[in-house]
Amino acid sequence: PGDQEAGELGLAAVPGRQAAFRQGLEAAVHYARAVGCPRIHVMAGRVPLGTDRAAVAGEMETTFIENLKYTADLLSQEDMIGLLEPINSRITDPRYYLNTPHQAAAILEKVGRPNLKLQLDLFHCQIMDGNLSRNLETYFPLIGHIQIAQVPGRHEPDSPGELNFPYIFELLESLGYTGYVGCEYAPKGDTLEGLGWLRSYWESRGLQHGGTSKAAK
Repeated sequence: PGDQEAGELGLAAVPGRQAAFRQGLEAAVHYARAVGCPRIHVMAGRVPLGTDRAAVAGEMETTFIENLKYTADLLSQEDMIGLLEPINSRITDPRYYLNTPHQAAAILEKVGRPNLKLQLDLFHCQIMDGNLSRNLETYFPLIGHIQIAQVPGRHEPDSPGELNFPYIFELLESLGYTGYVGCEYAPKGDTLEGLGWLRSYWESRGLQHGGTSKAAK
């Protein structure tokens, strides 16, 4: 993430911070290797303070592409995947450079490396664009990881909000998604109590707690 005390949130697209980005990436690879995690979120970073987004967009994209090519080469040696996550600029972070899946897809196309993928957080996607079913279908070939939270409160999937998660989970299954779904939400109470939505979902699908089938083999 860079120097968070100085207001940084990633470095991959920040001009002049290439050396610090590479140092941070190498540390992330070291940690990921140690815990057996094959995916690393490559954080784009924020538009520098005091600058206009439109004025620096071209330079930031050039920096981002350069750093992503370096990332892809390094991660290919480790059999790891780099992930790009759009973060909404309407609620969460007005200065974050990468805001929509459309922008991320365009960047990925320009970089052209198969071990770079889209990390699609449905909370951010809903806030910026909505149209989740079509976006999931459109960008599915690029998706390397899914994250969820209810909108707008960013709490559990069964908390009051805009998104119908049983429908979304069935859509992901129908598309053939076999990866993890990250619970990137803030529990309204404690963690275990907050996982009640998952138990209810398993039961609705005829599964026991833990996701195993009740049906006899």
